Amino acid sequence: MKPHLLLLAVGIALLVALPFLLSQGLVNAAIQMLIAALFGCAYNLLCGQGGMLSFGHAAYFGVGAFATVHAMNALGGAGLLPTPLMPIAGAAGGLCFGAMAGYFATKRSGTYFAMITLAIAELVHSLAPHLKNLFGGEAGVSSTRMPAWGLSFGSTNEVYYLTLAWVLVSLALLFLFTRTPLGRLTLGLRENGHRLRFLGYDTHRLSVIVFAISAMFSGVAGGLQVMNNEAANYAVFDPGLSAAVVLNTYIGGVQAFLGPALGAALMTFFGYAVSDLTQSWLLYQGSLFVLVMMFMPTGLAGLLGAVGQLHRRFGLAALLPLLLLSLGAALLLSAGGAFAIEMLQRVFSQDYRAMAATNPAMPWPPIPLFGRAWSPVAAATWLLPMALLAGGGWLGRLAKRRMGALESRADAAPQPALGTMDNRQRRPA
Repeated sequence: MKPHLLLLAVGIALLVALPFLLSQGLVNAAIQMLIAALFGCAYNLLCGQGGMLSFGHAAYFGVGAFATVHAMNALGGAGLLPTPLMPIAGAAGGLCFGAMAGYFATKRSGTYFAMITLAIAELVHSLAPHLKNLFGGEAGVSSTRMPAWGLSFGSTNEVYYLTLAWVLVSLALLFLFTRTPLGRLTLGLRENGHRLRFLGYDTHRLSVIVFAISAMFSGVAGGLQVMNNEAANYAVFDPGLSAAVVLNTYIGGVQAFLGPALGAALMTFFGYAVSDLTQSWLLYQGSLFVLVMMFMPTGLAGLLGAVGQLHRRFGLAALLPLLLLSLGAALLLSAGGAFAIEMLQRVFSQDYRAMAATNPAMPWPPIPLFGRAWSPVAAATWLLPMALLAGGGWLGRLAKRRMGALESRADAAPQPALGTMDNRQRRPA
């Protein structure tokens, strides 16, 4: 079996076993990670595959969510479809709305396309609170998962496996689409749409099809969100959701099919784990996005691919010191940056100013952080993050030199003569 297929099989087996390994709270977080992964891959079909940067993809996620919740409430609460098939309603809603919006948005390209998608999403977000019959106003629309196929869908584990099944099927369909002739033409839209038009292809129709398919699977993700929450409100149209899918996709890597899934899963878990620990978690997320765009434009998936190429080129023994130096630099830089950010956030917070005002004798009270109290006016408090950052920078320079030495060694290695050839490669004259 090929290594990537083996890795994929191991990943699926791990996903199947997760409910037996995690608590119910973490299983619910895993559901959110799966939904975010599907949403990211659906968005990447439009952005990474087709080269069309959308700033308003939350609109199709939200339409799919409301289509699903209304399908759950149809026929007096019995449901328009059996519960396991309810995301089909989300797919239909996302497909129809995506085809209509895509028809107008794809008449332009580049910045104009991005602005049109943003305008459509803002329009829906503004209208949703006022269309109470459709979107339920501020309270939203709620529903209940009905038993079907011998399952009650009352437990988190059953919802997890339903979500996992839909995500795996949707990702498989998306991958198969990228291998079809139409999916290959989508790459042409990204690389050179003018040449496709010169060859006789209707690029506008092709763009609308790709837009609609991306919106359809975004609607499936929205439907799964409703299946999990049993409710939907106009917050699903929030611009923050559109921004999050862009960040997750580029952090994961737009050039790899599962790159957005990796980025979405990691960033969703990061938000779940860190949001209760610090008020600055959005700053960390934004900083990570900036660092990825500056130093790893191919994303985390591209980084893993680069490590694999280095392993095949130099071997594990030569690569291990480089990996250890890079990991040490990343840890020290992260620790120093996190310490400085958390200290500054607390120093400038309103709670700290109020605490200082209540005790004039101590205008700079110590700040509890990481298990001990730190004085914000003590030199040692700020020397620590500076030392961590300096150590991380030094290890980073060592890693860069190590990489340069490996490259120099590879360039200096003797190359086989052009006239020499293995007997198996010789061809009769």
